[in-house]
Amino acid sequence: MHLISIDPRALQENPNKARRSKSSAQADAVLLASIKAVGIVQPPVVSAAPDGGNGFVIDAGHRRVAQAIEAELPEIFVLVDDADHADGAIRSVVENIVREPLNPVDQWRAIERLVALGWTEESIALALALAVRQIRKLRLLANILPAMLDQMARGDMPNEQQLRTIAAASQEEQAEVWKKYKPKKQDPQTPWWDIARAMTKTRMLAKDASFGDELAAAYGIVWQDDLFAPADQDGRYTTDVEAFLGAQQEWLSDNLPKRGAVIEVNDWGQPKLPGKASQVYGKPGKGDNTGWYINPRDGSVQSVAYRLPEMKKKAAAGDNDADAAQETMEAPKARPDVSQKGLDMVGDLRTDALHQALARAPIEDDTLMALLILGFAGTNVTIASGSSDNPYGHANGRKHAARLIGEDGKLHFDRDTLQQVARSLLVDVMSCRRNRSDSGLSARIAGDAIGADAFLPNIATEEFLACLSRGALEAAAEASGVPVRIKVKDTRAALVEHFAEGSFIHPASTIAPAAEEVSAWAARFAPTGSDDDGSVAETTGDVDGDVPEEAADGVETADEATEDGEEHEAAGFREAAE
Repeated sequence: MHLISIDPRALQENPNKARRSKSSAQADAVLLASIKAVGIVQPPVVSAAPDGGNGFVIDAGHRRVAQAIEAELPEIFVLVDDADHADGAIRSVVENIVREPLNPVDQWRAIERLVALGWTEESIALALALAVRQIRKLRLLANILPAMLDQMARGDMPNEQQLRTIAAASQEEQAEVWKKYKPKKQDPQTPWWDIARAMTKTRMLAKDASFGDELAAAYGIVWQDDLFAPADQDGRYTTDVEAFLGAQQEWLSDNLPKRGAVIEVNDWGQPKLPGKASQVYGKPGKGDNTGWYINPRDGSVQSVAYRLPEMKKKAAAGDNDADAAQETMEAPKARPDVSQKGLDMVGDLRTDALHQALARAPIEDDTLMALLILGFAGTNVTIASGSSDNPYGHANGRKHAARLIGEDGKLHFDRDTLQQVARSLLVDVMSCRRNRSDSGLSARIAGDAIGADAFLPNIATEEFLACLSRGALEAAAEASGVPVRIKVKDTRAALVEHFAEGSFIHPASTIAPAAEEVSAWAARFAPTGSDDDGSVAETTGDVDGDVPEEAADGVETADEATEDGEEHEAAGFREAAE
């Protein structure tokens, strides 16, 4: 064979060519674009015309010659085959059947090599007649771990979705996951599904973001491009879920429409409507409200229409006339400064500090006796009398009392033992926890008397501060001299750092109750009279202990107690009435 330069228009088409069906217009366009960009990479093979004719006949490369003519190339290089013309027939078949296209891995490596030689993505796309987007896809996949690429080059390829997930992960993540899931000799098939699942990260899409670039920058959100997203969609995303949700929440607070309220969602991502409200499934009416919330799954801002119950009329005290009634309507509740979990933590912290103070703080004898009385006045204390088999009797009280009994079965103790038993009993009785053991206000009055607030720990922790609303957190930061940050998590971190060596006590966690709260409590349970021997009569009966006629069935008194959350005290009232 020898190489010559010739006008492609002078070449004759082989009447016995293997490819008789017409190639697709798309394939011809790709070849034409490639020839225009880089010329003919592999010269066509020609041979002398049969029967001693003039010119050359094409053995291999009919499409290359045709597209060179279409590109208006004046000359092209061809290889002239001097062998027997019979070889051209087999060569034409081999040319079209045996040749195999590059596998995707080789394409990735070839593109990376072109980039290293100074080719731009646009020029590569032009030369290969591919879309720039496709070149960028291939370049992204070229960042896959070399060990995975070797496995893919053997024909063991993941599907496109799995490939997208793997390519989006860092080399360190890929190496760690590949080490765990790479195929074993006994099972050479690669578990691509497990590999992709291990690298999956929660994505928040830019198309679901209601906030703009300004808030995105304020929350440090950097968008990444999903090169596999449809061309007509915004393919940007972020894996910083907390920042995305924070920006959405701030946008929602600033753009809340009239008659709109921010509502929470339940564990399944469904909106929680205000109490007694009913959802409106059709077109909202003029008096309906709209609840706005953030879908925890994709971070999008969504809304739900709801209708509050009909306005209720509340009669004025002592007047049954409907004209004198007041109209009231339930309004959506705003988020409290401290969440329910935060209040539970406050109850635990108060109780621990109270118990430490009862066990270690200096307590005068008279004060100790007063504390004992307060302890047994707690809402969590019940007494089993001799005439009642009450299952809520205080067993620990009997355990402590046994320490004061001597061998002769009589009271026998010294002063130190008495103080220890009294302290232990108060520790068992008094509680500020938000459950059945809560002693109510009496425990907080006792804690204030002995300075239990001094035993509270530093609660500037991520766990507790996360329970505060944004407003409460920023108020705490300003009161502590800590600058408020743009992002809520940064404000929390600043508070934690500020009090790393100190102690932060949130006002909602202090044990000492407000003076007016104590006065109201004392007035509510103040005695109505006393017996001759100085014993105080119950508010539910007269001096002789008889039950008044209006409370003979115990209902009124029990309802009053239950209304304040004192269920056990109400049960005691019912038992006394019976």
